[in-house]
Amino acid sequence: MDGLLINSEDKLTDTMNEILSRYNRPPLTAEMRCRMMGVPGSSNSDQFHEWARLPIPREQYAAESHKLMYKKYTESKPLPGAIELLTKLSGAHCPPQKGSVELAIASTSSVESFELKITQPETRRLLEMFAKNRRILGNDPKLPNHRKKPAPDVYSIALSVINMTRPEGVALIQPNECLAFEDSAAGVEAARRAGMRVVWVPHPMVLAESDEERQQQVLAGQSGQFELGDNHQLGEVGDGWGECIGSLSEFDPTEYGIEL
Repeated sequence: MDGLLINSEDKLTDTMNEILSRYNRPPLTAEMRCRMMGVPGSSNSDQFHEWARLPIPREQYAAESHKLMYKKYTESKPLPGAIELLTKLSGAHCPPQKGSVELAIASTSSVESFELKITQPETRRLLEMFAKNRRILGNDPKLPNHRKKPAPDVYSIALSVINMTRPEGVALIQPNECLAFEDSAAGVEAARRAGMRVVWVPHPMVLAESDEERQQQVLAGQSGQFELGDNHQLGEVGDGWGECIGSLSEFDPTEYGIEL
């Protein structure tokens, strides 16, 4: 969701840069942004603070960034191609069963931040294309405890919720029949660990920093950024189960057998 459908990832970066400027520290570099993007808790991580060297206690930074970040989240807007793609997929079908395409959000964002992010009317319209019971969020008390990405938990829960809410008598959807859309390496790895195909739509800065070899590593879930274990869950470089595109506008549903 963040950085894929809406520009909330940029709002987080804006928050961090504003605080860095407040204390006469340089803005985030492209390399640091790429390391942090999509990684839960990275905005207040050891890695960030060792790089930033802010002259304030970590607790003060957390309080200041939380207040500013939540204000900026209310300004979140849809990213290019998001509304058009979701509109198409909402009425699409998948052979051979000819069943409707089932949509769900699988995000580590909190319920509280989600509500802030849908403040703008166009953003609310976009994310309300997902039924409420298909919005899998990080701290939803109705859901079982689960690990954050790159663990596969949020995707496994999303698929379980979809299958539980499908009409009676309809065949269950299997992980290898799912297509996950992600903007981060952590999210791509989570989807691959869940046994799903993935379309990676990285931030333009991340895309500019990665060559073809690096893209193939990320698409296999083998970015090397995370130490989760269970490496049998990962894909193989070049296995064809991942695609990298520059924008949701570039996605071609027909390549996946989706009938619009």
